Amino acid sequence: MTENLGTVTIAPQVLVTIVKTTTEGVPGVVRLLSGPAPAAAKSLGKPTVGDGVRVWVVNDAVEVEVGVVVSREANMRQVGTQIQSEVARAIEHMLGMPVRQVNVSIRDVAPISGDDDSGGWG
Repeated sequence: MTENLGTVTIAPQVLVTIVKTTTEGVPGVVRLLSGPAPAAAKSLGKPTVGDGVRVWVVNDAVEVEVGVVVSREANMRQVGTQIQSEVARAIEHMLGMPVRQVNVSIRDVAPISGDDDSGGWG
């Protein structure tokens, strides 16, 4: 028999931290955007926001938007899909919550360090 021992509350900022930490660990990600991720047209209520991240919990499922800058050498499509799968897996594993979607916005490409003002495009 399962007895009720009380409640477990996870602060909304924990979701943002999981998304940020997971995204920063994906090869090819240089950094998250400064400020919140680009806003999609959503009527899901107020998101929890962190640098480059917006997170909503709707009907006990998580929706995520993350904005990143990637390295010049990165395959952007692969980086984006890897962010999606790793963020979803981390949330599902660490919180036991289903993930409805992870939208990734690649907003810029970082030049190779040491490039001159020509933009680093050769």
